[in-house]
Formats: sequence, C-alpha cells, structure tokens
Amino acid sequence: MTLSVSPLSALSPLAELQAKGYAVLSAHTVAEFTGHALASLQALHAYWRDLPPDAYLKDGGRYRQRRHASFEVTDQQVQPVAHRAHWQPLDYNALHGGMNRLFKPIVPGLLAQPAWPALLVWLGQVASALRGPQTWFTEAHQFRIDTRDGIGRPTPEGAHRDGVDLVAVFLVARHQIKGGETRVFDAHGSHGERFTLSEPWSVLLLDDARVIHETTPIQPLAQPAYRDTLVITLRAGGFQEQTVTKV
Repeated sequence: MTLSVSPLSALSPLAELQAKGYAVLSAHTVAEFTGHALASLQALHAYWRDLPPDAYLKDGGRYRQRRHASFEVTDQQVQPVAHRAHWQPLDYNALHGGMNRLFKPIVPGLLAQPAWPALLVWLGQVASALRGPQTWFTEAHQFRIDTRDGIGRPTPEGAHRDGVDLVAVFLVARHQIKGGETRVFDAHGSHGERFTLSEPWSVLLLDDARVIHETTPIQPLAQPAYRDTLVITLRAGGFQEQTVTKV
C-alpha cells in the first residue's frame, strides 16, 4: 500500500470529501464555518484537564483518558441524548468491539459553551450535504493520549472504519510529543496518504464508507507529553447498538 503526503484541503469540505473521501481543514477554516472566533474554540481546551482514565483498554495500557456524549443533530438543532454506552461491532473495531463501554459523560460546562453546538450543527450540515438532509445520530469523544509509560497509542485498534457516515477528528493540542502521524487509506484500493495534524482545531473529515484511518503512536520529548483530540461521528438511521438475539 503506497502512502503520499497530503496538504491542507484547498477545496470546500464537501467537494474534497466527494473527490477523495476525506478533507483536512485549517483551524481558521473551522472557525469560519462554525461562525465562532478561533479564540472561542481554543478556550474549549480547558475541558480536557480532568478526563478520567479509559477503563476498557484491552492492551492493558494506561495512556488514554476520555469522556463521551451523544446527540441527535438536525439542520439547526442539537438535542442531547440521555447518557448511554458506546458500542461498536467487531467488524469495525476488532480490539474493543462487542463491548458496551460506558465512559464518563462530557461535563455540562463544555456543552454549554456557544461554540459546542455550532460545531455539531456545522458537521450535521456537511453530513446532510454528503448523504441528504436527515437526523444525525452523533457521538462526541474527548480524548487525551499521554506518554506516562513511554508511548501512547491514539488508535490501538489499528487502521479502521467506525461504522458511521461522517467522522471528524479535531486536533485540540499537541504537547511535547513526536509521532502521531495520521494515515488515511482507500477502503477499496491500495492508495493512502499521511500527514500530521499540528494546528489546534484543525480537523480531518472522513467519509467513513470510503476510507479507513489510523494515527501512529506518540512518544515524549519531555514530560508531561500528550495529544488531545475531539472525535465526532455522525450516523444516519440510529446509533450503533448491541443486538440481542432471542433464542
């Protein structure tokens, strides 16, 4: 599988998604599309300071902290959903699929920030432009990957799809690390591209049906060393839920 280096997207997010299956947008572009000053987005980083440990890592690692919340997003409306477990089938996450993972919820203070619903509404508009207007069943994940044990793995499951329609990976912060290169591959071919998100609030948008993605491990340059991200997924038709088979 060949890998090439990808620059920031020069086209609109929709045009880039349709052309390549993914788009990389600068922080200033994100601020423009959400209608909020970049400083308002940067202020959200304060809510990454108290993320609890991820208790579900099957590799025994202690490098991941996270919070989770769910929403229904339509045109100009964001409706929070009662806190629920995150579930993925093994087909999409061979390492952590098949488990109901009930993470601590995203704190109300973050959800109350004006920039928060603006991010979700904008992503809903991108998804509707890509797939058609509808309700988007949306999950948000705050992540901190640290290097307390020498290495941190942003995607311990490896290259994967998420089983949704649109994935947005916002880089929130990189602090005293090396590594963390993002790699995007054609899900049905051999072409891949690689790049490193380095600007806070730049974003990678992914058409999940067309591409798979991963991020390489991070290592510390000094301590503390970590990589903070916000991952938002949008899915048509409903949330991924565990299916109970009746006997």
